[in-house]
Amino acid sequence: MIHPTAIVDPAAELDTAVEVGPFAVIRSPVQIGAGTVIGPHVVIDPHVTIGPQCRIFQFASIGAIPQALKFGDEVTHVRIGGRTTIREFVTINRGTAFGGGLTEVGEECFLMAYTHVAHDCRIGRRVVLANASTLAGHITIGDYATVGGLVAIHQFVRIGEHAFIGGKSAVVKDIPPFVIAAGDRATLHGLNTVGLKRNGFSDASLALLKKTYRIVFRIGLTLNEAIERVLAEVDQTPEVMNFIAFLKSSQRGVTR
Repeated sequence: MIHPTAIVDPAAELDTAVEVGPFAVIRSPVQIGAGTVIGPHVVIDPHVTIGPQCRIFQFASIGAIPQALKFGDEVTHVRIGGRTTIREFVTINRGTAFGGGLTEVGEECFLMAYTHVAHDCRIGRRVVLANASTLAGHITIGDYATVGGLVAIHQFVRIGEHAFIGGKSAVVKDIPPFVIAAGDRATLHGLNTVGLKRNGFSDASLALLKKTYRIVFRIGLTLNEAIERVLAEVDQTPEVMNFIAFLKSSQRGVTR
C-alpha cells in the first residue's frame, strides 16, 4: 500500500495496513500505526510516532526540527494519537530539550488546513484547531477545546478543557476551562454552554460552573478572594475543582 513514487526509509516502522500516497517522504526512526493514511507529498521527519487510523492530507509536514534558536539538533520527538485528522499544509514541529523534548497531539483531534503546532506543545484529546490557527511553543490545550480560525496563541499559554476561542483572536494569557474567549487581545465571554451541553454536562453542573464564573469574573474580587469565596460557597464538583485548580496554577496570568 506504498505508492511507488513515495520515499520510505527501510528502517521506518509502518504497520502493514498503512497507506502511503504519491511522493510522500517518510524518514526514520518513525512508527506509524495500522489503518493510517499518509497523503501525497506529506513529509514525516525522524522521531515521529503516529497512532492508528489517522489521516494525514497532502503537503503536511510532521516532525521537522523546531523553529527555536536554542535548538541544538538534539533528539526530540513528536507523538500523534490515534484517529486524528491532519489536513493540508499543517506543520507540527519536534520538541526541544529545554521544553521537555516532546510535541504531542492527542487522540481524535482535528487539525484543519495551515494549522501550525510549534515545539513542546501538548494538545489533549478531541481538540479542534480550525484553519490557520497558530500555536507558539510550549502551549498546553486541554481535552475537547476548540480553537477558531486565524487564532494566534502566545508561547507558554494554557487553554483549559472544553474552552472555545473565537476566530481571529490573539491569546496572550491563560484561558480557563469551560469558557468562551475572543478578541484582540482575547477576553472572556461567559461559559461555553453550547459546547458543554453537546458533551453531556448536566444542568446542575452548568449551574455550578455559572456560579463559579460569576464569582471569579463578574463581581470585582481579586483572584485570591474569588477562589476563597468559591471554595466556601460552591459545591466542589470535579468541574468546579478543575476550574479552581487551573486558576491557582496559572503562571502567565488568567484572561479576564
